[in-house]
Amino acid sequence: MKEKERRHTKPALQDLIEEDISKDRYLILHNDDVHSFDFVINSLMEVCEMDATQAEQCTFLVHYKGKCDIKKGSYNNLKPYREGLTDRGLNATID
Repeated sequence: MKEKERRHTKPALQDLIEEDISKDRYLILHNDDVHSFDFVINSLMEVCEMDATQAEQCTFLVHYKGKCDIKKGSYNNLKPYREGLTDRGLNATID
């Protein structure tokens, strides 16, 4: 197989990285036994720009289910939200 043909059959590493970063992910907030409901609700409203009802519902889901996906988007889009939540001591991941 010629070199030119081989390059077209295997995706470049940069293409795989860009595809992985751009695909939709979820920002997940995990339960803890440290923070109050009010603190979590206010954090979701301030960091994630949720209205009071959304923030309250997410907080209750986190409490009773152990976690809740709170936003959907690309990794780069979700990263500042995760950092804002973790800066406040909350446990948030991007999956």
